[in-house]
Amino acid sequence: MVPEGEFFAGKEWRWAPVPFRLPVHLSRELDTMGHRLHQFAKACELLYRHSFEGRQPAWIAELLDQGKPKEVIALGREQILSGQIAKIIRPDLVVTEDGFALCELDQIPGGIGLTAWLNETYSSQGFDVLGGATGMLDGFSSVLPRGEIIVSREAETYRPEMEWLANRLSSRQGSRDWSVTNDAARESWSGEVYRFFEMFDLSNVACSKGLFHDAIHGKVTVTPPPKAQLEEKLWMAFFWMPPLKDFWLRHLGDRGVQALKKWIPYTWILDPAPLPHQAVYPRLEIQDWKELRGFSQKERDLIIKISGFDGRAWGARGVSLGSDLSRSDWEESLLNALREFPEHPYILQTYRHSLLSDQPYYDDQGNVVMMKGRVRLSPYFFIAGEKANLGGVLATFCPADKKILHGMSDAVMVPVISE
Repeated sequence: MVPEGEFFAGKEWRWAPVPFRLPVHLSRELDTMGHRLHQFAKACELLYRHSFEGRQPAWIAELLDQGKPKEVIALGREQILSGQIAKIIRPDLVVTEDGFALCELDQIPGGIGLTAWLNETYSSQGFDVLGGATGMLDGFSSVLPRGEIIVSREAETYRPEMEWLANRLSSRQGSRDWSVTNDAARESWSGEVYRFFEMFDLSNVACSKGLFHDAIHGKVTVTPPPKAQLEEKLWMAFFWMPPLKDFWLRHLGDRGVQALKKWIPYTWILDPAPLPHQAVYPRLEIQDWKELRGFSQKERDLIIKISGFDGRAWGARGVSLGSDLSRSDWEESLLNALREFPEHPYILQTYRHSLLSDQPYYDDQGNVVMMKGRVRLSPYFFIAGEKANLGGVLATFCPADKKILHGMSDAVMVPVISE
């Protein structure tokens, strides 16, 4: 039974009689992924700090700070927040013939309330879902033992699921320890604060100045911390850069680096600065990004994404898949990314093809029918101390003709079980 109201304002999707079935070897891989991604996030925080402090090359912080206001950069460098990273990590994954491919590492993820409800509901029907019946609720309460979830107008779509989550957590405790509040300016906070708004949107979040002032002065704890630099997709390109190889090995270990190489598609930064005459971009063997315009459709198995700090950086916005575009549209997307570099850096990634599989769902008449499609998996890892606990996994199963996988009315959204 769906709760009264809706989980996402104005959004809909298809329902299914059974969860998505994930092969057992991939389920086991998810168990190790949380730890690896947590270590990666900590290393990213350290690398940025070492860069602006002069202990690593300055260009690292300069790239991550591009297009950001001075006050946002200053927040990300606050000494009192040193070492703090997001306590909820959600990678978006596709399943390929080689295993998982990581599309994004979201540190302010939606879907928390929905996945909690799906896990509860399908568990009550006897399904052994990943994370368990209460894994999402237990995980979120470990991150925010009590306090408020501030939802901005820009994130209003997610308010219903966050209200359900807060009400469900409070009812479990027999108290009102959790609440969902708006972004109006004020002078006090109800315990700790979960920031459900983006750093690029601060000018529209009236309470942000006071909130971050109090966080810096130790009056309130905010998670995720106000570090826009950690929310950039540029990190996937930094991971592959040869000059940073020793840093990643030192802080992730060989096994960690090998695991991330398996998950993170090869990534470049679309920086229009000219290369030396004898240099080429690795794996592409071109010297100028504009040479990509002449790639055939088969060679354009590449995807362009805006890195972050922009309203287009979430969902399917700001994404262009070369093999799905005409030559002229591909050229336009490429040239636009190069033009926007000073304010909004873009990345280029190899496109990893997702496997086709089958998922039953209810059609508009309530009949169970089969859909052939592709799945995006969104596991939620909650950081408690140094441990990353898997709270649940949301499967977004899209029709087979969709190449960029995201929430849509034709998609099936279900929890995940291991088979």
